[in-house]
Amino acid sequence: MFKRLRRVRLNPTLRELVQEHHLRPSDFIYPLFIRHGEGIKNEVASMPGVYQMSLDVALQECEELLALGLSSIILFGIPETKDSIGSEALCKHGIMAQSLRAIKERFPKMFVSVDLCFCEYTDHGHCGIIDPKTQSVDNDATLEILAEQALILAQAGADMIAPSGMMDGMITTLRSALDKAGFVNLPLMSYSTKFASAYYGPFRDVAQSAPSFGDRRTYQQNPANRREAILESLRDEEEGADILMVKPALAYLDIIRDVRERTLLPLAVYNVSGEYAMLKAAQKAGIIDYERVMMETLLSFKRAGADIIITYHAKEAAKLLSI
Repeated sequence: MFKRLRRVRLNPTLRELVQEHHLRPSDFIYPLFIRHGEGIKNEVASMPGVYQMSLDVALQECEELLALGLSSIILFGIPETKDSIGSEALCKHGIMAQSLRAIKERFPKMFVSVDLCFCEYTDHGHCGIIDPKTQSVDNDATLEILAEQALILAQAGADMIAPSGMMDGMITTLRSALDKAGFVNLPLMSYSTKFASAYYGPFRDVAQSAPSFGDRRTYQQNPANRREAILESLRDEEEGADILMVKPALAYLDIIRDVRERTLLPLAVYNVSGEYAMLKAAQKAGIIDYERVMMETLLSFKRAGADIIITYHAKEAAKLLSI
């Protein structure tokens, strides 16, 4: 006798009953890129279907998202001016704070996370204050302004703060600052294992955040290091992160599984711009069944252990899931 594993696959109803992992619109967080101005909806050439939007257009987008069952977004701001310390990120009237207040006022049920970093706001494109001796980010000086930025966004109504700069001690610093200011219930979703990845290329087009010199390998995770990648997330858990994250997702499914097996915290993944752009390019070339490949890719993140998926595919996936 041999085991006939196909018995549970032949009938479609039984096949669905025994399916181990499922996708739901509530699994997704959809990124929005907001800039100053009115009536702006600029499609990003390298990311079809992704736009830089002015706030008025972003509000219309939120209405469409809610109609699709997508109630979670993450905001990225594109400032008018940049300087060496990212001053607009430290302004109560900056693009992120303005957007937060407007979205929460009009759509109070929309869950709004905010990316907490300085790369979009600095004229050098790095994630904090530059140490002139090392020509890298000054970790401790950057922690101070990260805390300032977090408090501004908390006061503007953020539902969750998502620090992405990969500074050592950022969770301890932010948790302490938020708690002292009375935001003890505001969760932190840490970009806890964020790799120095080539998959971010198209994001830098939409967020206008490419470094003007060097790269980010002195503070982002080495793609070759598995044990260190796990350690990064476990350290952020010890410091008080409420949700951990692995970014990118597709090339790092092993790391997602590694972290999942070592923590009981919720785990997010970021299905990044390069992953999205590759599927879009393959769709345009007519070499894949785009919808099936998209859904298979998203499902792979759930199977690897992710609870939350940040993805530019969210709208398309939600439409397919509603059929």
